[in-house]
Amino acid sequence: MATHSIADAHPSIDELDRAIVNLAARINASSYDLLILIRRFDERAGWLRWGFENCADWLHWRCDLSLSAAREKVRVAQALKTLPAIAMAFAKGELSYSKVRALTRVAGRDNEDSLLAFAVQTTAARVEERCRELRCGTAASTDDAVRAFVRRSLTVRRDPDRGTMMITVELPLETGELVDKALDRARDATIMSNPEFSKESWAQQQADALVAIAKTYLSGNREASATSDHYQVTVHVDQAALAQGTGRSGLPIESVRRIACDDDRVILVEDEHGEPLSIGRKSRVVPTAINRALRARDKGCRFPGCGRKRFVAAHHIEHWADGGETSLRNLMLLCTQHHQLVHEGGFRIEKDYRDRWFFKRPDGRAVPACGYRPEDMSDDDVNSADECFHSHPSAEGYLSDMTHTRPACHPAMMEVRNSP
Repeated sequence: MATHSIADAHPSIDELDRAIVNLAARINASSYDLLILIRRFDERAGWLRWGFENCADWLHWRCDLSLSAAREKVRVAQALKTLPAIAMAFAKGELSYSKVRALTRVAGRDNEDSLLAFAVQTTAARVEERCRELRCGTAASTDDAVRAFVRRSLTVRRDPDRGTMMITVELPLETGELVDKALDRARDATIMSNPEFSKESWAQQQADALVAIAKTYLSGNREASATSDHYQVTVHVDQAALAQGTGRSGLPIESVRRIACDDDRVILVEDEHGEPLSIGRKSRVVPTAINRALRARDKGCRFPGCGRKRFVAAHHIEHWADGGETSLRNLMLLCTQHHQLVHEGGFRIEKDYRDRWFFKRPDGRAVPACGYRPEDMSDDDVNSADECFHSHPSAEGYLSDMTHTRPACHPAMMEVRNSP
């Protein structure tokens, strides 16, 4: 059999996909090995021999890590000692370091298994979001809210030579969201009255929106106009978090209780499945109540790996003209790009055996929420690792060894929505 190097091989896209995923899984497993060594080094106070006060400072110096990254590695290494299931999945390459780092902030004996089951079937971004919500749902998050409030600041720096001024502001998350919504509203109003401004860059439009807000305030025109769902700030919180302090919350639970009295925010209480409400109204145009619930449930584009929150629209999975209802069960948010892929690009949305929506590529392959397994992508009678990388000893072990391959959702098991 002829040998090929990486330079002269011409692998297919699917073969490259498989090779990259295999190598990433091996990197995950090696990251676990590194953390175990760091923990053992720390427990034996090896850093004392080099004159350092702690293991993070030694890592910062010895391994060229930033100080914050070094501290996180030491923290995660110690946390894995009490999380055997997550540690084993990490050792097998099933979890990335990004996921493990997030899980170790909230995982314990009572929720380790459920968090692990969630993590292996979704993306690192959703794991980060879930762990943040879990922390916000506990009383311990009150300290985070207090620190965020204390850190609020606004600074102004003038640069006469350039004729500019820089304004830097730091706000608690819920207050910052209000400012963001105000900018959106001012920007849209400015573009409607001056269409030529739509050709400006996004950053320029945001700057113009801030100036418009200032002018409106200084002119004394501060009457509140009718509110629109486009400019409402919605906070998600589990009923269990409100009642028992053990569920998920979009903000620290005490902050939720505080702003629940504010008419400018909407506190959306969800059940354990994240379903806010369901209205089955037969109408082509999505009513306000359904659109609000749809955005609360999906939070952004539902296409796996996307998650865009801007420029998204409600998509009828079963087209309205074909008898599809305008209800939550038949709607999902898609961004402009993926909306076009579904309508004109050959992608399809179907249900699996558990009555959950998933996407299919034009060639019929399911699009998993968290990556393909090599066996999902391999072609008959083709061994991409042997064919493309057989003669490259530094890569052969990573690409052909399947021991630590990161498993992903089976296409039939993949779910698009962020389920609990």
